[in-house]
Amino acid sequence: MRFDPWNPEFVAHPYDAYRELRDTAPVSFFEPTGQWLVARHADVNALLRDRRLGRSYLHAASHEEFGRQPEPEFQEPFWRVIRAGMLDVEPPVHTRLRRLVSKAFTPRMVESLRPRVRKIATGLAEGLAERGGGDLLSLVAEPLPVTVIAEMLGVPEADRHLLRPWSADICGMYELNPSAEVQHTAVRAAGEFSGYLRELARHRRDHPGDDMISALAQVADEGDRLTEDELIGTCVLLLNAGHEATVNVTGNGWWALFRNPAQLERLRADPGLLPRAVEELMRWDTPLQMFERWVLEDVEIGGVTVPRGKEVALLFGSANRDPEVFEDPDRLDVARHDNPHISFGAGIHFCLGAPLARVELIESFGALLRAAPSLELAEEPSWKPGYVIRGLRTLQVTV
Repeated sequence: MRFDPWNPEFVAHPYDAYRELRDTAPVSFFEPTGQWLVARHADVNALLRDRRLGRSYLHAASHEEFGRQPEPEFQEPFWRVIRAGMLDVEPPVHTRLRRLVSKAFTPRMVESLRPRVRKIATGLAEGLAERGGGDLLSLVAEPLPVTVIAEMLGVPEADRHLLRPWSADICGMYELNPSAEVQHTAVRAAGEFSGYLRELARHRRDHPGDDMISALAQVADEGDRLTEDELIGTCVLLLNAGHEATVNVTGNGWWALFRNPAQLERLRADPGLLPRAVEELMRWDTPLQMFERWVLEDVEIGGVTVPRGKEVALLFGSANRDPEVFEDPDRLDVARHDNPHISFGAGIHFCLGAPLARVELIESFGALLRAAPSLELAEEPSWKPGYVIRGLRTLQVTV
């Protein structure tokens, strides 16, 4: 099968196509999206750290200079929110935002959340067991990160049902060539979410509490603070990046374990393997399959010159199965030692929320292993149509 991100069969299993790309065309132009596909781990890893590429080009050139059409006017509310966070900007703006946000989002703060994350995960897993099974995604995988991030941000419990739909709708804009309907839905969701957060942030600025919005509103560095737009953009990013990937690692991961029963039994017999298993599940069926970067200066990739103004598509799912880096890469090994996967990215855009994601995933898988030790697949799942952010529609299980 060839690289075809709109083909459901490819989305369900892209790894044979990736193997062919790595072997025969590791750097190749993909006409339907106008992108250069990069398939090998060494190239992807190097480009993530290469300052000749950027997540955005707008700090270095206009749309016209890059031969691009300006974004449609109706998208302006979406990009105003997204570019106020750190994901889609470059230094020096990115450097400043990451420095400020890191003062509130510290490893110590994340580790302090572990008992609460464990309690939430245990309650969700036990609830699934008491029901005798059901959709693992909607009953466990989705509520855990939403509850954690909502509690972190200080979103009142009565409003938390709004977060998952907003997140899913916003992330639709990151798929390849999204339809007009998906674009308008993403714009609406970004407007609604930012409006909600703006009201909440103003209240917390005047009446601070023990939550992330209050911390971000108060954080300062030599007199520098986040603007209101930056605070809101950061909160949107924390929800989207910290939620979508965690849900999909959980769903994709359990589906991987059901297809590899010997590895599941190994994990059941030795839950101490969980930290390594989580890293392996992120590698073996990567939730973020592609990460896009703009070429700011001509760059040579694997002997191919990609000129300024072009976009590269870094194939994380392919890089994580590269036999040059991973021994027997198509084999799932929950005890894999040497595992330099790039599911969290690399360089300045390395995922700020990686420590929290690891805590959530280890506690989630652990809670399900304890509460439902005989968890089984009830029916073969199907994949959502999205390729860039890749996950299952549902995962029906029995206990």
